[in-house]
Amino acid sequence: MSKKFLFIPFVAFLGLVAVFATQLIKNQQGDDPTKLESVLVGKHVPEFRLEDLAEPGKLYDQAIFKGEPLLLNVWATWCPTCYAEHQYLNELASQGVKIIGLNYKDQRDKAVGWLNDLGNPYLISLFDGNGMLGLDLGVYGAPETFLIDADGVIRYRHVGDVNDRNWNETLKPMYEAMLAEKKS
Repeated sequence: MSKKFLFIPFVAFLGLVAVFATQLIKNQQGDDPTKLESVLVGKHVPEFRLEDLAEPGKLYDQAIFKGEPLLLNVWATWCPTCYAEHQYLNELASQGVKIIGLNYKDQRDKAVGWLNDLGNPYLISLFDGNGMLGLDLGVYGAPETFLIDADGVIRYRHVGDVNDRNWNETLKPMYEAMLAEKKS
């Protein structure tokens, strides 16, 4: 084997190091690697027809997202981070924040039990057992929360749990701005 071919793996290795170093530098300069942009930001909630979690046969469609700003929280009982955020969602709901829940790829009986045991922060709980609405929303997993304005337009997508820090720093100012828009 020729000596010049021995350098090919070394050159490939140096190329990978350069790519990883560039990404590392970008992340240290403020890019958030956990931020997942949604192609739906600025668009209406996709059309759907889903059953109520606790009342099989009671159907809802995208019209539930019109009239007032709210949060759409994607959650599941198999999601440990959802469990961690649930108490905070209860607190937000008690403060008047409007939240619709989307139970994602879960077992209905477990989800109903969860809400009965831990409290229900949701105005409406949609059951997305096969995950089709989640797929249409571009959900990667749970929890994810979408800010939706009074016209049913998705304004923001938050991946991960809603907690005191990200609520006060990011989500609350946007939610309050949407409330102010509705009043004017």
